[in-house]
Parts: sequence; C-alpha cells; structure tokens
Amino acid sequence: MGRPIDQDFFSRLAELSERFAAEVPALLERLASASAAFDTAAPDLALAEEVQTLLHTMAGSAATFGFRVLGHQARLLEQRLRVLMAFDEVQEAHWNAWFADLDCLVAWGLIDPKATYYIDESEQ
Repeated sequence: MGRPIDQDFFSRLAELSERFAAEVPALLERLASASAAFDTAAPDLALAEEVQTLLHTMAGSAATFGFRVLGHQARLLEQRLRVLMAFDEVQEAHWNAWFADLDCLVAWGLIDPKATYYIDESEQ
C-alpha cells in the first residue's frame, strides 16, 4: 500500500507557487533595471553580483514552482555571467551580448513566464 498523500504539503506548495508567480514580474523588472544601469564600458562588479544573485534565486525558485523554462534560461544566464565575472577584463562586446540575452529573457518572461518553450527575440 502506498503512502498517503500529504494534502497540507501540496496545498502549501500551491500557495508558494502562486506567490512566486506574483513576484516574477517584479523580479524581471529588477533585472531590467540592472541591465539599464549597467555600463558595459566600465563594468560594476557589485551590480553584476546583484544580477547573478537575482538569476540564481529565480532559477531555483522557478524550477521548484513549475516555471521550468524560465528557470532553465535564468540558470544559463547565471552560469554565463559567472564566467564573465571570473575574468579580470571582459570586452565590452561580450558584456553587450550577455545583457542583450538578459533583455530577451526579461521581455519573454513578462509575456508568459510559465511558457513551455523559449523564444529568443535576438534570433528572429
């Protein structure tokens, strides 16, 4: 005989999922603001670390609460950002390319963060 389903657990998980869904637009707006504030000619690593933290939080929470594609894309950007931050010098073009991809994620996420596929606007 299987274990009984813990209805309280799933009820609480559903509540947390709804709360996360309500917070996604604000998270995306914070990422958009950071993108607009970042000077790729004179990178501010403190701001880059803030963006990395936001992406890390988004990736983990999104995966937990059923925003699989959003979480995956956030994780990819976070990993790429960590690589950029590991170097003493990064060409402005590399920062620009990374932030263009971040801007695409933000635009996509604001339309439907729970979509089951990702459309990269930069490739169209």
